[in-house]
Amino acid sequence: MAFREYKIGSRVFGLALGGSMCITLFFPSFNMREAVSTEIALDKQLTTGWDAGWNLSDPFMQGSNKPVRVWLESEGQYAYVYPAGTRMPNAVQHPDNLGAIVEKLSMEKGQLAKAAEKGRSNPDGAVFLIDIDQDSKQPYIEYATATRGWNAADVLNAAADENVQHIGAGKSMFVREGCWWCHTLLPEQTQDWQVFGAPPMLGDFNGESPTAFGSDRKGPDLLHVGSRNASREWMMLHFFNPRLVQPHSIMPRFDYLWGSVDADGQKIDFDKWRADYTAYRAGQSPVPPDVPVPAKDSKARALIDFVLSLK
Repeated sequence: MAFREYKIGSRVFGLALGGSMCITLFFPSFNMREAVSTEIALDKQLTTGWDAGWNLSDPFMQGSNKPVRVWLESEGQYAYVYPAGTRMPNAVQHPDNLGAIVEKLSMEKGQLAKAAEKGRSNPDGAVFLIDIDQDSKQPYIEYATATRGWNAADVLNAAADENVQHIGAGKSMFVREGCWWCHTLLPEQTQDWQVFGAPPMLGDFNGESPTAFGSDRKGPDLLHVGSRNASREWMMLHFFNPRLVQPHSIMPRFDYLWGSVDADGQKIDFDKWRADYTAYRAGQSPVPPDVPVPAKDSKARALIDFVLSLK
């Protein structure tokens, strides 16, 4: 009989907590699976790949094993290139998450099932496109390797560097560096919509992992930041040292993401740069020191690619 009331109370509390979690998380998942993927959802899923958060294939979140998005000037559209051995997007293994209409179009017109036959990590690589069905006006995924015979290595070799975007690796940097601790990707209130743009739709998240909505906001919402500010140079200055463009910014520097060399292969002297910047802040120099352009394989390049893709 001792502590009988506590036993009953703890069980009731556990039942109430479990029930509330089911109502909040489990039951809505059935409706979310029925959501029809938008073109935004397909783009996000194909650019970031299988998972841009922590996973066993990239335990230190270096942005490895990620696809790249390539702008095809001749076609006037993006191609999503998965180099050999890169894990396929969620749509290949779980096409039912695309929504019934988009799944059917992707399977029948886009031949997405043929990508699944190659396994989780296609040993030959893969190229995907996003097309629009002219009858239903719905987007769908086209497995261009099967429909057009496009080879991943050939597409990458033919693309100019300025047309290649490492968005998937950049999202891993965004998550790893804790950018979502201070920035959200979810405008919430009417005032937000006026300043930061329209909120996302339910179908914008099919197959995306993780969503990186953010848990707090100490800086601006970034969902449409690529539309508000498309300047790569500004972003480069901002990430190297935010005080170059926002004198009172509380954002930390991310200059270490540049690595040891710049885009020309020259060694970056961080100590000299900071000394020159200190002299500029003290009024001893009329202009700040030049920021080195990040190398094409640097983590800084990938992070900037991801932020500029948020439109």
